[in-house]
Amino acid sequence: MLTQNKINLGFIGFGNMAQAITDGFLYKGALRPDQICACGGSYEKLCCNARKRGISPCHSAEEVAEKSDIIFIAVKPNMVEPVTAPICKKLQGKILISVAAGMLSDDYEKFLPGTHHLSTIPNTPVSTGEGIFIAENAHTLTEDEFAFVKTLLETISLVKSVAPSQFSIAGTIAGCGPALTALFVEALGDAGVLHGLSRDLAYQLASQMIVGTGKMLVSSSMHPGVLKDGVCSPGGTTIVGVTALERRGLRSAVIDAVDAIETL
Repeated sequence: MLTQNKINLGFIGFGNMAQAITDGFLYKGALRPDQICACGGSYEKLCCNARKRGISPCHSAEEVAEKSDIIFIAVKPNMVEPVTAPICKKLQGKILISVAAGMLSDDYEKFLPGTHHLSTIPNTPVSTGEGIFIAENAHTLTEDEFAFVKTLLETISLVKSVAPSQFSIAGTIAGCGPALTALFVEALGDAGVLHGLSRDLAYQLASQMIVGTGKMLVSSSMHPGVLKDGVCSPGGTTIVGVTALERRGLRSAVIDAVDAIETL
């Protein structure tokens, strides 16, 4: 039976997302460093990143498979099959969690038959314990395995299961959203600097505003329009700013950005 304080977790690939997931688990105390291992393309770089976190570097995906109960597949999509197919037998009986963009359960069935796998799309805020994991509801985990994985991931994120047809768009909003939001924060920062604020203070105010606004929306299930209307008093300053954004087509720009990602 899987227990959180006894499992061993491994990463095949240790780039930015794998590091963010690791940082989240360690930050929240969900796992200890001695429970985590990883392999990567450059062993020297891997050792440097592993040393910072106190986790174990491995020389190969096969070594990760031998040491781990749960394995995150965190390489680029075009590298997933070449890296994992040769060790398919070693992956039998393990829980595989894919974070490779665009890789669905049906894809894994083609070259990792018989394995227990779950396709997900996380976002980088998992490093702070405030992230999102989009999980495909078509997977080959047992009921108990999925329940355990969900509980583990919930220590660092909101976990939402979606149908394969919604996997891409949900992942785009959750996974690409931080970059779009950061662009908005940067723009607010520039506006603050234009009117005399230091850049550090402007970014701090904009970032905390995003945090607080998000918490309001999540905790209350309030419609975003209701929150907006509550801030926009008649003839006030905020409605002037909202009107300027509407004239410039902010809504259309955001929709077009997401649509551009989805139509790649």
